[in-house]
Amino acid sequence: MTGKIRLGFVGCGAFVQNFIPLFKAHPYVEWVAVTDLIRERRDETAKKHGVTRVYDSFEDMLKDPEINAVGIFTQRQLHGPMTIAALKAGKNVYSAVPMASKVEEIHQIVDLVRETGLTFSMGETGHYRPCSVFCRNKMSSGEMGDFVYGAAQYHHDMRHFYKSYMRSGGADWKKVAGIPPTLYPTHSTGMLLSSIGSYAVKVSGFGFVDHHEDDIFGEGKNLWDNPFSNTTMIMRLKNGGTARANEFRRISWYGPQSYITSIYGTKASYEFSVTEHHYVRLEGMDAVHENVSKLLNPPEMEEHRGEEGFLNGVTNNKWCNTMAPVQNAGRLPAEFIDQRDGHGGTHKFMVDDFCKAAYTGKLSPTNAWVAARYNLPGLVAYQSALRDGEPLEVPDCGEPPANWEWLDLVDYSPEYL
Repeated sequence: MTGKIRLGFVGCGAFVQNFIPLFKAHPYVEWVAVTDLIRERRDETAKKHGVTRVYDSFEDMLKDPEINAVGIFTQRQLHGPMTIAALKAGKNVYSAVPMASKVEEIHQIVDLVRETGLTFSMGETGHYRPCSVFCRNKMSSGEMGDFVYGAAQYHHDMRHFYKSYMRSGGADWKKVAGIPPTLYPTHSTGMLLSSIGSYAVKVSGFGFVDHHEDDIFGEGKNLWDNPFSNTTMIMRLKNGGTARANEFRRISWYGPQSYITSIYGTKASYEFSVTEHHYVRLEGMDAVHENVSKLLNPPEMEEHRGEEGFLNGVTNNKWCNTMAPVQNAGRLPAEFIDQRDGHGGTHKFMVDDFCKAAYTGKLSPTNAWVAARYNLPGLVAYQSALRDGEPLEVPDCGEPPANWEWLDLVDYSPEYL
């Protein structure tokens, strides 16, 4: 892409408020704009962030030749069609998760990116979380040996989503709230697959049929006639290992919402529970244990360890939004130093990688091919769950063109290499 990024935000809900300041601050961004179908919300967002360019609709935004990128922050099921429309209009795309909720949409997005050379980057926090960074470094270095088994999950009870769905869905909010959990799979798959360096070739899904009084799940109750509030995926990976991923929306838990429980290799393994991160290596016949919690937890969390109510605070997602020492904050632009972060210190990395990719024309770590491999297992797992766990093949979009250069990034803090 020639020149700086001029990005239009689509959707002015609560989530985008965390990202407008980061994009505005990035040195590769010239200016940003906003649009939303709810005019009052659009105007309030523009005023709050000092944005002077507003559009009446997404379609109007795409027609403007000055806009060369869009950030999609709309309802989940709209991401695929909007991404396709933006790419066809010649715009680079940063999309909140998921990439798309239909297999054919994912294939079309990958094809369009290949044909146009435009940047697509999915804002998946799981790829950048401290546990992912740590395990990815250990696996890619060969220290953990061959991958055997891993488990990750996104555990987030529905009650914490109600207000968000109501704001965007109005009286019919339950129609969207009942989205099948694994159509939004990347908070679990993104952590596992990015850490392991492989992808799913076969999956079985097992769903929990929901009977809660809020009456969100079941035939005729949501856009998908989806009965499941919780779904577990069992994945067979290309490297021969096996992985389990949970996407749960009706569960007695709040935070940590996204985390890797375990990754087991033939030479070393990682385990986690609540605030404790453990790494075990084999040396001959002996196992050598290392507690790496201070490396993977935010310093603001560790400062409160030992205080009364500490564990209760963590399980209610307290002290969980800033970076951990393992994350390489040194590679971020200086303009980000005083900006707010979120979701385990991941927001700044996601924004920086998209901006660098769009500006240089290189591939971001969560490009279309990678995003497809994070998303597709969940879409297939839902179909499997509807068939009582029948194993199904996971389609694959392959690798990016060999001559398409990747960003040269070090996500692991050099201090700990």
